[in-house]
Amino acid sequence: MKNVIKVALLAAGLFVAADTQAQVVKKTGKAISKTATKVGNKTAEVASKGASAVADQKYDKKVGPQGQTIYIDKNSAYYYVNKKGRHVYVREADLKVKIK
Repeated sequence: MKNVIKVALLAAGLFVAADTQAQVVKKTGKAISKTATKVGNKTAEVASKGASAVADQKYDKKVGPQGQTIYIDKNSAYYYVNKKGRHVYVREADLKVKIK
């Protein structure tokens, strides 16, 4: 009878430990995924800003709606680079005067 109780307690303990381990792995996987997304977005932003600085002209007199650096491409279109590394085109009327 004592052996049956011991085996039952051991099985219950293993079940709880396995369930806890699965939850930890799931949380860790989500954290890694979020961090990888953030790193990827930052890498794309830095790369896009670097390419824009080399290939396009920087507009020094004006800034974007939230103070972003404005670039002018070969077609004379104004844009800034967002946090995901994408070009966001804006009208000249939407630009603000740069305050030094």
